[in-house]
This record gives sequence, C-alpha cells and structure tokens, in this order.
Amino acid sequence: MLNEFKAFISRGNVIDLAVGIIIGAAFTTIVNSLVNDMVMPVIGLVLSGIDFSNIFIPLSIEKMNDGIQTLKQAKEAGVPVMAVGVFINAVINFLIVSFVIFMVVKQVNRFKKAEDAKPVATPEDTQLLREIRDSLKK
Repeated sequence: MLNEFKAFISRGNVIDLAVGIIIGAAFTTIVNSLVNDMVMPVIGLVLSGIDFSNIFIPLSIEKMNDGIQTLKQAKEAGVPVMAVGVFINAVINFLIVSFVIFMVVKQVNRFKKAEDAKPVATPEDTQLLREIRDSLKK
C-alpha cells in the first residue's frame, strides 16, 4: 500500500494539483486584500461613505437597543445578525477570482490554438509516396 501511495503522489497531476492549491490560497489572500482594502473603500466613498463591512440586519431587535453600531459590536453582544456587507464582499471576491481564472484559461486556450496551428513536417516516407503518386499520374 505504501508503494501505491508513493506512485500516486509522485504522478505529475497530483503535484500540479498541490501547487495549484497553494497558489490559489495565496491568490485568495491577495484578492481579499484587493477587495477589502482597495475596491470596497472606493465603492463606499462613491455611495456616500458607506462601510460595507458594517452593513448588517439584526434578527433580534430587543438586543439592538444597547447602542450597537457595528457588526463587531453586535457579534460581541451575541446579537444574531445577517451580515449583508460581508456577503457583498464575498460576492465581489468571487467575481474578481472568476474573472482572473477566465482570463488565464482564455490565454491557455489561445496558446494551445497557436501550437495546434503550427504546420507539422511531413514525414519523408509520406513525401516520397506523394512524389511517386504524382509521377504516376503524369
């Protein structure tokens, strides 16, 4: 069983998958920073200073009478909330990651088409048979 596992793990596909997961995790950190630190502040500024990370809907009105203003305060007070702003951030993250993956796949497909379009050299024996065929037609 150990030898089977070694054979499985040493295949190129498994290693490629592991590298992809690691790069994906690092990429997720970059996208989260892009959305939270660059995109959302600009959107909030355009929309009159709205901080999307603090948009929430309390599900318990009784507990909200304690002067709770932020999502963090609501969670610390144990108020059940629907964190709408966090969801909006997640949707924007998804759209950015999806767009980047789309662009990468598009480029890979373009490179594959370029490779496929290269003329393949005709083998010598095929070329010789064609010459014989052409001379016989004459």
